[in-house]
Amino acid sequence: MSQDIRLAFEHPIARARATERQDQNGPLDRISLRDHVVEVEIGAFQAERGTTQRICFNVVVEVRPVAAPLDDDVDRILSYDKVTEAIAFELAAERLNLLETLAARIADRILLEPQAERVFVRIEKLDRGPGALGVEIVRSADERSAAAVLQSAPRPHLVFLGNEAIASPHLGAWLDQLEARAEPVILCVGPHDGPVPKAQNPLAQRRIDLLAMEQNAWTLAARDKRCVVTATRTELDWAMKHGQICVWAPSKMLLDAPQNPLADLGTRAPLSLALWLGGQMTASDLLLIGAQMPKGAETVLPLRQIAATSAQI
Repeated sequence: MSQDIRLAFEHPIARARATERQDQNGPLDRISLRDHVVEVEIGAFQAERGTTQRICFNVVVEVRPVAAPLDDDVDRILSYDKVTEAIAFELAAERLNLLETLAARIADRILLEPQAERVFVRIEKLDRGPGALGVEIVRSADERSAAAVLQSAPRPHLVFLGNEAIASPHLGAWLDQLEARAEPVILCVGPHDGPVPKAQNPLAQRRIDLLAMEQNAWTLAARDKRCVVTATRTELDWAMKHGQICVWAPSKMLLDAPQNPLADLGTRAPLSLALWLGGQMTASDLLLIGAQMPKGAETVLPLRQIAATSAQI
């Protein structure tokens, strides 16, 4: 029992040694990252929003030995950079509430590397109390197929509907045509046409403006049952893989984004936020129905614009 308790608090490399695995060529090699500290915004409590805290990463990866001579060639090994890149990528992808979620995503990303057989990830918050608060997980190559699925999400067709288009009698015909496409579809909308309360506090006003967009999303969903309101990246990925037409409710993804895309909530904001979503989801193109791209606005997506009076898209 004392050995188990000691190992429970040891560095992940000691835990890897204690549960050593082998493949047909013998024991597995290991690479490790120790005490890698990053400042990031993370956490489920309100006190953890709008501020950064220090997070410490310790990672050990068991790797399959290289059969042929290395010839001192970095391209033949699983580089330490792949570990730090996995951490940086997942921290930049989305603001998260749970260390458990972050650890699992980092492990999944590392296991995409062909040489990786098993990974230990320990993450600790250094500023939340007198000691370090953290989690540790272990994932194996047996779960690599699940991780690969995360990387194979389809590229959606992004459609922005103006308010005239939401109310148009052509809506059903447009959805018929969109359903016939091979790509999944994500619909975006701006705020409703009704009066929107004004607040002195900028953060409160952002929330109000986002709620006006989400009210419009639900208005669209109410017009056709094929339109399913989705609020998170997980919901969007699932809906796309199952052939659902998504209507994006933006609040959660925008408020959880590591780099704040809400700096400008002016007249260009709804389309700007739709373009931001297109970048997050690697959209294939953007169709505007009953809306115009503002002059001077730039988009890297192929763009088409049609009037709300047109029955064909």
